[in-house]
Amino acid sequence: MTGNEFRFFLSCDINLPVTFRIERLEGNLPLPESPRSENNGSTEDGTGELYVECALYIDGAPFGLPTRTRLESSGPSYCWNELITLTAKYRDLTAQSQLTFTVWDLSHGEGLIGGATIVLFNNKKQLKTGKQKLRLWAGKEADGTFPTSTPGKVPRHERGELERLEKLVNKYERGQIQRVDWLDRLTFKTMDKIKEHESLNNGSSHLYLVVDFCSFEHRVVFQESGANFLLPSPIASTNDIVIVWDPEVGKINPSEHKQLKLARSLTRGVIDRDLKPSSNERKSIQKILKHPPTRTLSGDERQLLWKFRFSLMSEKRALTKFLRCVEWSDVQEAKQALDLMGKWEMIDVCDALELLSPVFESEEVRAYAVSVLERADDEELQCYLLQLVQALRFERSDKSRLSQFLVQRALSNIELASFLRWYVAVELYDPAYAKRFYCTYEILEENMMKMGAGANGEEDGFKRWQSLVRQTELTAQLCSITRDVRNVRGNTQKKIEKLRQLLSGLLSELTYFDEPIRSPLTPGVLITGIVPSESSIFKSALHPLRLTFKTANGGNCKIIFKKGDDIRQDQLVVQMVSLMDRLLKLENLDLHLTPYKVLATGQDEGMLEFIPSRSLAQILSEHRSIISYLQNFHPDDHGPFGITATCLETFIKSCAGYSVITYILGIGDRHLDNLLLRDDGSLFHVDFGFILGRDPKPFPPPMKLCKEMVEAMGGAESQYYTRFKSYCCEAYNILRKSSNLILNLFYLMAGSNIPDIASDPEKGILKLQEKFRLDLDDEACIHFFQDLINESVSALFPQMVETIHRWAQYWR
Repeated sequence: MTGNEFRFFLSCDINLPVTFRIERLEGNLPLPESPRSENNGSTEDGTGELYVECALYIDGAPFGLPTRTRLESSGPSYCWNELITLTAKYRDLTAQSQLTFTVWDLSHGEGLIGGATIVLFNNKKQLKTGKQKLRLWAGKEADGTFPTSTPGKVPRHERGELERLEKLVNKYERGQIQRVDWLDRLTFKTMDKIKEHESLNNGSSHLYLVVDFCSFEHRVVFQESGANFLLPSPIASTNDIVIVWDPEVGKINPSEHKQLKLARSLTRGVIDRDLKPSSNERKSIQKILKHPPTRTLSGDERQLLWKFRFSLMSEKRALTKFLRCVEWSDVQEAKQALDLMGKWEMIDVCDALELLSPVFESEEVRAYAVSVLERADDEELQCYLLQLVQALRFERSDKSRLSQFLVQRALSNIELASFLRWYVAVELYDPAYAKRFYCTYEILEENMMKMGAGANGEEDGFKRWQSLVRQTELTAQLCSITRDVRNVRGNTQKKIEKLRQLLSGLLSELTYFDEPIRSPLTPGVLITGIVPSESSIFKSALHPLRLTFKTANGGNCKIIFKKGDDIRQDQLVVQMVSLMDRLLKLENLDLHLTPYKVLATGQDEGMLEFIPSRSLAQILSEHRSIISYLQNFHPDDHGPFGITATCLETFIKSCAGYSVITYILGIGDRHLDNLLLRDDGSLFHVDFGFILGRDPKPFPPPMKLCKEMVEAMGGAESQYYTRFKSYCCEAYNILRKSSNLILNLFYLMAGSNIPDIASDPEKGILKLQEKFRLDLDDEACIHFFQDLINESVSALFPQMVETIHRWAQYWR
């Protein structure tokens, strides 16, 4: 078929009865004016008994007898879903044929609800197909005259976004819009939100009847019986494009499927073993290998990787892509793939994480991923532990290879054991996967209790487990203290006095533990009690506790305990900051980041490491500038701006590091109260309630870079500001090299209950992927990121919002 041709049926050739399905009534029925009595057919719950009467009109005159649906009384949503077949046939129709629909309510006599009329052929003389939503004219019986006085079509000037979307959905259902699974899911979620918003705004002023008209293999074009088709027809006389419905869109092509089976058969293995890609094919393969793990391979890409699978076995990056092109439902093909997987060049740990994602269901593939993870040392494994626990959701059994691996590694490292226990315990609140996580918890407990004492004088398994259980007992007592303190009437000072009174009196056992407890935040540190005089409460709605613990080695550690706030999102962000800090240091770039420790101990509680620091808002309020504040701690008359060069360098580097990280992770709600500065010049961010592009403020800049920070570097023209931009670009390009690792870790979090991920995992991960600009090379990325910095510094609106925020904080 050439580009100028289209296929269609003529209406005069279709010897089939007119058929359609009356589906449902949308909208709320108006309340009856008078109360219903028992003898007028009302139902006990007050819902109506509705039916639809439909009739065919040709050129304004009735054609055949009207047809009625059955009675429906399942209000308020009336759904007939009844197929109606008329005596008239499609060949009998004219261009001005109409169907009338009148809705009646028998619950209070022959009560007329409303009617609507639809013309069966559109202005292109094509038969209407698919779902049609007709607006009922309240209190009017459908009019079959031509032109009708009760058109079901919403007038053009009244059409809104909802009508436009419904028209597109109709085209989509008829196969006229290409299907893209991930994009379709995002689109339909957004459409549902738009519908809810429209219904709330518009109320229930109109009733709509949804009718589904019969679809054909091709378009049906009107043509009168006996007419000379060689004469110019209405369609042929215009230049309108006729859209033709292809029923095979989205279906498997039998010939292609057969060719694919032959290409991947066992007999092809002998031939494919010696195949080598050409220069162009090699370029295409390298391009495929650079695809992010979130991208779905096309049919041609899958076929290319399969064809040259043997020559790719020495390319470790190619394994995950190759496994994505396997048809796992085909037993022979799956067996071939698994045999090759065992002989493939060993992949890196970051690629093994991809094989634990929900995309890969094969137990053998997931077991292979675990065998690769066994090569990682404890420090690296701890970087991914949070995601590996979440990956248990995607396993096929409760006692999976991954679960056993995590437990075995935890038994030899008490820090891993402590974090694994907490990560699993928090997930016990998820009813869908509680059984699976509890199974891992039990395996860890049973195996640890069986352990004997270590050769180096280490405590036996029973004592180890009890030291972890006491962590839970401690957090339960801290929750109780928080509740008691909140109930105290008065200002923050009175609450602090109550806290110290409790610790010194009724709960004095917390000031000296019978046995040291492993700190939940740092399990390698043993804490022996709370120091009441150094404990306090933050001035906040949730009244977080700031507690000072004595340690077994004579020192102390300070923590913040929060109750009433879900800090799992903060835990994830700080984990990513810690990971990125590690990646940067591996490339010999230390940006003096402050990845303070965060641990969620429940759905709405957790601990945070307290870092002595002050907010930029407080510093600027008291000292007017960042430099004058730092001069108090690191004065140097010969240094830049009166401070030591080391202090200024620390400030510049930490600003650069957090600018890049907050941009990549899409951290929102940045203001001077959640930007903190330490005495040594290290700047860091706290409070990550909005991530992956979400922000409560309008028009947020790409990164938080206020003029006071730029002034502390000597202004936009100084050498120190230039150095800041250089650090930003260098860090950005280093982290781009590890984009697959970061994307894989977030993909494993897709099933978690973290708010900004759970709301729409696919959309969030795609936003994260966009931030890496994988379409650009390193040089282009330097220019791109410098433009982002300039845009952030010159953004005027955020400065206005910051001023409003300061006033709000003042009046609070």
